[in-house]
Amino acid sequence: MNNMLSKIKKYLPDRFIGGLLLMIVLAWLFPGIGSKDSFFSLKEITQYAIALLFFFYGLRLSPEKLINDLKNWKLHVTIQTITFMVFPILVLLFRSFLKGTENEVLWLAVFFLAALPSTVSSSVVMVSIAKGNIPSAIFNASISGVIGIIVTPLWMGLFLGKQAGSFDFGSVIVDLFLTILLPVIAGLILHRFWGNWASRNNKRLSIYDKSVILSVVYSSFSDSFQNGIFHGISWLELGILTGSVIALFFVVFNFTKVLNRLMKFNREDSITVLFCGSKKSLMHGSVMAGVIFAGSSTGSIFLVPIMIYHAFQLFYVSLIAQKLGKGH
Repeated sequence: MNNMLSKIKKYLPDRFIGGLLLMIVLAWLFPGIGSKDSFFSLKEITQYAIALLFFFYGLRLSPEKLINDLKNWKLHVTIQTITFMVFPILVLLFRSFLKGTENEVLWLAVFFLAALPSTVSSSVVMVSIAKGNIPSAIFNASISGVIGIIVTPLWMGLFLGKQAGSFDFGSVIVDLFLTILLPVIAGLILHRFWGNWASRNNKRLSIYDKSVILSVVYSSFSDSFQNGIFHGISWLELGILTGSVIALFFVVFNFTKVLNRLMKFNREDSITVLFCGSKKSLMHGSVMAGVIFAGSSTGSIFLVPIMIYHAFQLFYVSLIAQKLGKGH
């Protein structure tokens, strides 16, 4: 009986995924909580909470370990190339089919997903379960977020300027620097003093991370429901969007397998490339969407592909990680 329950549980949605869905339902039923007409500003609170989130993230990083892992440069270049070049180029191939149509914004939302950094915590956890190269996973997941502060707005600027009439790249970079990079740097500096505390409280900090993302999701979808953004998206379009995001995952996942064989990485490094290269960060996506699409009534549409991708990557990659961890 216990065996059967554990097998069923493996295929059930992660609690965090359930939380994301709950926030969307809550935003639909009760939009406007913490809006400008309320006695508190949810967006302002969330802005400070995000900065604190990245500060805690910096505290958990060891500068010495990151520096020591620089020697494995071929692995790092491969992962970052997949993350910031292979993903966007694959999605770019389909732009001509939707350019100028009313669904171009959906293509742009998938492109935003493709331009995002790799996820941090789940990449490291999955690499650990699969018995891959954990130090390299930590390095790449960490450096990916830093690279994304520049590269993601650069990719989006190619198309947002035409869509919105203007795209203030400098302003976006400054906002992302203040929101993400500066708190991480502060955390890294203070790692020697509070790093052990952060490691001991990793589970509590992880709960805090997820709570902040949930508040970002509620706030974004609340604005969109109030402005009637989703009235123009049919269930068929949502189904096609879901299928496109899952297809993108499998194309990159299988391409990465082929690339591993061509690069002749050992087993541990191959696992790290496979898991870090094929993942996208909901945390960075939520924050960057708030900065890049600030003031846009369609901002929450850009979160939909990220949430679909995040849910699917957690489900599928966890199964593969457990299989690899057992030596299959």
